[in-house]
Amino acid sequence: MARTPNYLKAAFLLPANLMGLLTAAASSALTQEPLPALVALGLEGLFLGAASSSKRFQRAVRSRQPGVADEEAARQQVEALLADLAPSQREHYQQLVGLKEKILANYGKLPGGRVLSASSEQKLDTLLTSFLRLISTLNQYRTYLNSADRQALEKEVRSLEAELAQETNARLKDVKEKRLEILRKRLARFEQAGESREVVSHQLASIEDLMRLTHEQSIAIRDPEVVNRQLETLNAEAQATDETVRQMERFLDFTEETSGPLPHGTRVR
Repeated sequence: MARTPNYLKAAFLLPANLMGLLTAAASSALTQEPLPALVALGLEGLFLGAASSSKRFQRAVRSRQPGVADEEAARQQVEALLADLAPSQREHYQQLVGLKEKILANYGKLPGGRVLSASSEQKLDTLLTSFLRLISTLNQYRTYLNSADRQALEKEVRSLEAELAQETNARLKDVKEKRLEILRKRLARFEQAGESREVVSHQLASIEDLMRLTHEQSIAIRDPEVVNRQLETLNAEAQATDETVRQMERFLDFTEETSGPLPHGTRVR
């Protein structure tokens, strides 16, 4: 049975977190002012609580645990991904798993069918894993793109701009200018996130179309070599999708490395 990771420790040991703490400590030491260190400690508590309880961060930590390729652990990862989905999304995924089973059954009728099905299953699982991770990331983007959050951010920017126009204290003005710069960058990220969400929607549709096409072709296929070409197409699509997931997770400030394919449906024996 796999040991439960220490998510709090993992969050604390993130390079970006450690760098932030070191920077705050150095700033306090150089200026002889305790304020930067005190602020950093307060933010640290909030960050550790939010990060360690985040399902996405927990998946990222689990993916780096030894033995994650174990079949049972991998199935648990699939269940964790499915738990984050809406009922209609889970139903959609199950339809694709059904297509996978039909494809493997058709491949099994070819010469050397058992070997062919076993090698094909990994490619299909890779694509289904990409589909799940892509949906999960898309849901994160939808949350991020909440219109109310954006409106609140825009209001905050306007308010801070008005404060800066009247600020006479040089030290406060410097702090507010830095904060305003961060808020403006966050607004710019909303635009980028909107574009990325559209890309993901089309990639999800492409995966579904490719699975259906592969199933349709598998019905009348007679040559195992044709299967190999189909699997190369599936593999290329999965790699492109994984790269999109990595880019979007980096955008959301998570650096989860995509692990190997997870098992979906019934394993070929």
